[in-house]
Parts: sequence; structure tokens; C-alpha cells
Amino acid sequence: MTTLGVTDGLPDSSVLTYYLYKATKAVEFYRPVMYLYFLSLNLSFAQIAVLEAVYNLATVLGEVPTGYVGDRIGRRNSLVVGTAVITATLVAIGLASSFLVLVALYACWSMGYNFRSGSEDAWLYDTLTDDDAADDFSEIRGRGESVSLLTGVVAAVAGGYLGSLDLAYPFFVAAGVTALGVPILLSLSESGTYEAETPDHLSLGRTLDIVRDAVTDRRIRAFVLYYYVLFAAVLYLVFIFVQPIFETVVVDLGVAESRVEPLLGWYYAGISLVGAGLSYHAGTIRERVGLRTWFLVLPFGVGGALAAMYFAPVLALPLLLLARGIADTTRTFASQYVNDGVESLGRATVLSAMAMVSGLAVIPFQLASGVLSDLSSPLLALAVAGVALILGSAAVLVWEVPVAKRAGGSTKSEG
Repeated sequence: MTTLGVTDGLPDSSVLTYYLYKATKAVEFYRPVMYLYFLSLNLSFAQIAVLEAVYNLATVLGEVPTGYVGDRIGRRNSLVVGTAVITATLVAIGLASSFLVLVALYACWSMGYNFRSGSEDAWLYDTLTDDDAADDFSEIRGRGESVSLLTGVVAAVAGGYLGSLDLAYPFFVAAGVTALGVPILLSLSESGTYEAETPDHLSLGRTLDIVRDAVTDRRIRAFVLYYYVLFAAVLYLVFIFVQPIFETVVVDLGVAESRVEPLLGWYYAGISLVGAGLSYHAGTIRERVGLRTWFLVLPFGVGGALAAMYFAPVLALPLLLLARGIADTTRTFASQYVNDGVESLGRATVLSAMAMVSGLAVIPFQLASGVLSDLSSPLLALAVAGVALILGSAAVLVWEVPVAKRAGGSTKSEG
């Protein structure tokens, strides 16, 4: 079998271009100071939670329509539209000065990511399928995430120092780097697998039928609850509270408040470096551990760690360092699992629907965590979320094992 992604020891041109595109996903420039920026605009934790809820509500309302558009106009074109929207939104966020303006911008931001969320993995999976290399999806996607995270190491350090000058600067730099993704994406072509499925004949009604069949499939339905409703939603909360928790812990350890932003940059660089290592070895983890073992064990470990942080806050520093890598690697495995269970026709829409489910599920977590954080602390909010993850995961397991055993060509999903 010819494996797409390696030609004479070098990446295939399409995969190499995919890696270049991943390097332009410049979130690490602003991520180390993002919530500090919002707090500097006098937003409360509850208002920040509302912003995140608006983002996810826009995801819920927009994922399936944008996934459908991606299936109709092509995955590459959908990625181009999403990248352009994200670029413009980042500039506007850096210029924003009020909560209401940020609410509107968060909705636009979500729409940009809606156009990219399902189309990116759908394009990669179908492109690999063209060369009978779909089993390499986890490895190549994981390495793509590794490229993004390694680029993020430098970006995070730069973002921390830029934020110490002005908390808006990282958003402007991130917009410039993100914009580079447009010409890179335009150099890509659609896969033969996608074009062979005659997307012009894909009606909205047929698309909704495909989504319904996917989420009610016995191999996927429990997985949707287990990962997209519970695990992904709780990990999303972790990223919201990294900055205030880090600030609280290091100040309590004697660090001057003036040094927090630069230190956050280095800390996020460490997060990216750890995440890059885990993502790069996603294929190896899948082979040696197996998707089934990974998903059945991890939620309980993460839930217990979040609860432990409340009683020993200093544990947050090493535990949050691992969170990003765990989240990205798990997202890769989830995409592999769902992709293995659906056909190419409507693939982007199904993957977008999964993101929609996750976006809807996280809203009550966000609102409750914002209120708890204002009343007590972000550490308590994450502890409660950790307990909810443990209890919810156990309940799903009692109902049905969420990761089904696969036969034939997908046995690698079992490990």
C-alpha cells in the first residue's frame, strides 16, 4: 500500500501544504493573555462565561449549515472562508472596548471556526482515502497538530511579551499570521473521493438524514454523550481558567504581578511543547494504547485531577501543562473514530454536527462555572466540573460502552 504523506522519506505535497496551513493557526499569540485582556476591559468572570456561551450558541446554530456549505462548495473553499472571517475578527477584538461589542464579535468568531471545524478533518480524511491511507489519519492529523503547537511555542512566548506591552497586540499579530493561511489553502485541491460523491446532488434534507443516522448509529451514539457532551465540554472549561488560576498560584508563591504576563507566555509555550509531543505520537499512542482504552480511562483520570487541584492548588501548574496535549490528542482520536463510521458524502456536516453537540453541551457548564468562579474561585468551578465528568462518564458506561470494537480495516482503533 502506498501511504500518502511519505514519498522517498519526505511528506507528500498535499500533506506538506496541510502542515503549513496548520502552522498559521496562530491562537498561541493571544491565548496566554486572552482572558486577562477581557478582565482588563472590566469584564467579570460571569461576563466572560457569557461570551463563551455566545460562542458556543453560535456554534450550535451554525455548525450544520456551515458543514453543509462545506460539503457543497468544497472543503478547501470552506476553509478559506473560515480563515478570512477569523482574521477579520481577531483585528476587531483587539480594537474592542465593550462587552456588547465582544458579544457580537464572539458570534462572528464562532462562525469562522464553524467553516473550518468539519471541513478540515473531512478534507484530510478524504485526501488520505484517495491513496488508501485512511488508517494514517490519526498519525498525520496528530503531526499536523504537533506542527501547530510547535509554532505555538514561539508564538506563546512572543504573545506573553507583547501582552506585557499592550494586551491587544497579540490579537493583531495573530490576525496577520492567520491571514497567511488563505494563499496556502488556495494551493490545495479537493480530493477525488469527495468529487466522486457528486456533492451537487446533496440536498439539505439528505444531509440532515446523514447526520441523524450518524448520531443514532449504535457505534457512535454513546460516544457522542461520552466525549462530545461530557469530556470535551469539561476540557473546554479548563482552558478558560488557566490564566486566572496560574496568576493566583504564582502570586501566592511570591511572583510579582508585573511578571505574570511574560511568565504566562513561557507557560503556554510549555503547554504547546507538551501538546506537540503528545500529538506527534498520536499514531503510536493509538497503536500501543488503543482508542478504546484511552477513552475508557482518561475521563476518570482528568476528573480526579481537577477535583484534586481544589485541595492542592499548586498541582494546577503541572496538571494544566498536560491539559492541552490531552485535549488535542483526544480530539484527533475522536475524529478518527467518527470518520471511520461515516461515508464521504456529508462527512463535513457530520463532523460539524459533532462540534455542534459539544458546543451546546458546554453552555450550561460555562454559565455555571462563571457564577461559581465569581462566588468562590475558578478552582472550585473546575473541581465541580471534574466530579460531574466522573459521574457522567460512569453513567454512560452503565448504559452502553461508548467505544465499539471495530472489524476489518479499523482494528487499529482498538489498539
